[in-house]
Amino acid sequence: MTTTAARTLRWTLVGAAVLAAAAHVPGIGEHLEEAPYMGVLFAAFTLACAGVAAVVAARPGRGAYAAAAGLCGAAVLTYAATRLVAFPQLADDVGNWGEPLGVVSIATELVVLACALPLFRRTAPQPLSR
Repeated sequence: MTTTAARTLRWTLVGAAVLAAAAHVPGIGEHLEEAPYMGVLFAAFTLACAGVAAVVAARPGRGAYAAAAGLCGAAVLTYAATRLVAFPQLADDVGNWGEPLGVVSIATELVVLACALPLFRRTAPQPLSR
């Protein structure tokens, strides 16, 4: 992978992570009322995803790419789980795969994964310092 390709992946990851964070903001209030635990998770994801974007932008590295992939991978799995299984206070989400902000979230989270994984593989592990 060339340096230009890595730079493109990095900044695409940053943009997608910011969009993924932003896509969760409108659902925080609704979820806090309907299913408070999910509202808290939406707020936490928003902050974490924005934080990961900032870290990747400022100090890219293996740990930042791993955090981005782990966070967005968990979000994709959680979204799928809520569409397949009735979570407490969220039974109406089962089968609702086409919710517009959900689609934006999943699309941007998958972009983060698609960028983070090759960047992680490309970045050499740093030796432990004493």
